[in-house]
Amino acid sequence: MIGGFATGVHYMVLLSLVEGLHVTPSLAAASGAVCGALVAYAGNRQFTFRHGPRHRTALPRFLLVAALGAALNGGGVWAGTAILGWHYLVAQIAATLVVLLITYGCNRTWTFA
Repeated sequence: MIGGFATGVHYMVLLSLVEGLHVTPSLAAASGAVCGALVAYAGNRQFTFRHGPRHRTALPRFLLVAALGAALNGGGVWAGTAILGWHYLVAQIAATLVVLLITYGCNRTWTFA
């Protein structure tokens, strides 16, 4: 549930920036990823991985993984739109699937381990 909510925040920021403020899809995707990641950290820290390492250990690790995820997300959306010619939402869905697998694995085995 936390991941779904965080993904919803990510997509709302993406849509708001692209459709409302006319920000480029890749920048909006990276911004949405950061916002979603912050929501995910708060929820996962509180509910999913509460027996993990202390906040001062987990937060820096999480921020590093989140930065990697945001960069991969923005790069994936850029590649999907600029190179493959996809609509930005199609590129975002593809990027979400790939980045989710990478960041979840990193967070599960390192951030909150």
